[in-house]
Amino acid sequence: MTVATQPEIKPTSTLTSGPGMAKIALIGNPNSGKTSLFNQLTGLNQKVGNFPGVTVDKKTGYSQLTPQLRAEIIDLPGTYSLYPKSLDERVITDLLYDPTSRHFPDLVIVTADASNLKRNLLLFTQLADLQLPAVLALNMVDVAEQEGVKIDVETLQRELGVPVIPMNARKGIGVAALKIVMTQQLEPNRNTFFEISADLKPLLKNIKHRFNLSNDYLALQFAHQYKSLKFLSDEDAAWLHEQLEIAAFESNAQQANETINRYTRINELLLDAVRVEKVEKDEKFSNRLDQVLTHKVFGYLIFFAILFLIFQAIFAWASYPMDLIDEGIAGLNGLIQDNFDGPLIDLLTEGVIAGLGGVLVFVPQIAILFAFIAILEETGYMARVTFMMDKVMRKFGLNGKSVVPLISGVACAVPAVMSARTIENWKDRMITIFVTPLMSCSARIPVYTVLIALVVPEKYYLGFLNLQGLVLMGLYLIGFLAAILSALLLKIILKARERSYFIMEFPTYKMPRWKNVGLTIIEKSKAFVFEAGKVIVAISIILWVLASYGPGNTFEQAREQAVAEAQSRNLNEVQTENKIASYQLEASYAGIVGRSIEPIIRPLGYDWKIGIALLTSFAAREVFVGTMSTIYSIGEEENVSTIKNKLMSEKDASGDPFFTPARSFSLMIFYLFAMQCVSTLAIVRRETKSWTWPLAQLLYMSGLAYVMAFITYHIFS
Repeated sequence: MTVATQPEIKPTSTLTSGPGMAKIALIGNPNSGKTSLFNQLTGLNQKVGNFPGVTVDKKTGYSQLTPQLRAEIIDLPGTYSLYPKSLDERVITDLLYDPTSRHFPDLVIVTADASNLKRNLLLFTQLADLQLPAVLALNMVDVAEQEGVKIDVETLQRELGVPVIPMNARKGIGVAALKIVMTQQLEPNRNTFFEISADLKPLLKNIKHRFNLSNDYLALQFAHQYKSLKFLSDEDAAWLHEQLEIAAFESNAQQANETINRYTRINELLLDAVRVEKVEKDEKFSNRLDQVLTHKVFGYLIFFAILFLIFQAIFAWASYPMDLIDEGIAGLNGLIQDNFDGPLIDLLTEGVIAGLGGVLVFVPQIAILFAFIAILEETGYMARVTFMMDKVMRKFGLNGKSVVPLISGVACAVPAVMSARTIENWKDRMITIFVTPLMSCSARIPVYTVLIALVVPEKYYLGFLNLQGLVLMGLYLIGFLAAILSALLLKIILKARERSYFIMEFPTYKMPRWKNVGLTIIEKSKAFVFEAGKVIVAISIILWVLASYGPGNTFEQAREQAVAEAQSRNLNEVQTENKIASYQLEASYAGIVGRSIEPIIRPLGYDWKIGIALLTSFAAREVFVGTMSTIYSIGEEENVSTIKNKLMSEKDASGDPFFTPARSFSLMIFYLFAMQCVSTLAIVRRETKSWTWPLAQLLYMSGLAYVMAFITYHIFS
């Protein structure tokens, strides 16, 4: 493949946007390597936010193109054309059709799969007709060459009228050349790929005059999409509707005609620029592999084997770094307590550091979970999983596209709920949003880990089957079963009979790009530490205050009562201090709150201390561990032991271990089903535009959690 110069594209000046900052939009088909290119351009210098006025993720990053020029890269959602089919894709048109927007790009980089140019160029030709300065990043040239596809880059560049940069974004090949082009001010593309019919010209002339537009194709897009363009006022939308009625404008027919004409033009230019030198006689490697991995029997067995490996790894591989973190936190607390004293030191060690330890100790497990998810996505296997599970999902009333949110829910319910926007059918989308939080997310891992470690022995069967990992996998499977059965129930209630379709393109199998995997691990771990961590540490501090103080002189009275009892029982100094701490905790503000809800949770086997943890963890499930760590740190005579040892040493009124298998499994089941995540409720409210759905979720999942925890406690008692 020859890389040509750019004879027809003359840079005029340095690209700038504001003081040394250029805005560059990255757009392309799904599986065209857009994410790999974004990571190559931005590295760790990226963040995730929201596009203005919508809940769609906006992934942005910064790339230092030259010492003087820094570019902001906006990673737009993957799309096949400028006619959006989902909420995610609509942000593209909102951005590219509104030159007054502060996010309007100076340059558009279009990623295209070199091995499938015909399909990828449909989007490019639409963008070109908008006359936006653009560059075509011709990605996956290595794959094209392996398939015998030869591309004359110079001819393609001349036909398209824009710079064409051959590259392999996964390996970083061609990125330097792309950066050089990105520093140049490119003239808008004057090549047109679709001739608008003459009978539409009067309508487009009126639209151009009304909105001060200079581009016919942009005016045509206003006609097609005025109902979904958020920057248009109600008055403008009403005017457009009236004009379209007068012109008898048929949007669907016009779109179909445009697509046919564009592909005709694309075929013509590809005849000169692309040739296939060999035809494969054997099936592609990916197709041969799919015969096994998507087999109607072996495919499911392989998938469950992979799940088994993931849950085994979460326990087996993470144990050593978790122990190191736990010992480090304990050592730090001991060092501070040995050298300093006073209420502020108690707050620091028993509140802040104890809560921080409840966050950091689970980072290895979170990292391992997201590492596996990233690898499955990078290799292309995740797309096969959604295809296989589609056959199962339909029997329970879910759309095939519901598989993506459900699988994403294993990581976090918030982006999983947002990913349901790709489901066009309203009822299918609502059912998916409703049941997705039942999938066990990564926030539940800290709860499961501590409770499993308390009551499930670390035994191995056949030398490699970890019993704790098996229990963890069982909890995830119970969550999945609850989700699909709840979907079936909701389908009956909503009487959802509309047919829906599931279309997904399989990417070819590839070796994971380890840089992308690493970026995912770092990004998700940071999100856990800084987002969940802020909540956990804040609640830990509040809890320490509530547990360290009480109304009036109740604390002094509790101390006197504890001392009197200790003297009557001839307890030693250490036992006396523990007795005082126990009595004062019960008399504290936290104890009062816990006591008030104890009658409600007593049938589940819980006491007032667990009640405090249940209340605080409604902010976020993982707060449970930090709460228990803070509660059981109060008044210890030792420095700080591990969370597990704190809970193991807890005794009930008769002196027996408090955290029995019955209580521990009941708690696991409660957290498996309970809606204890304010962020999820908030995102459901934003996605459904109603409080009905999140409140229904809260009531249904809380009730289900209570009933199932009650049954579990009495089965194991």
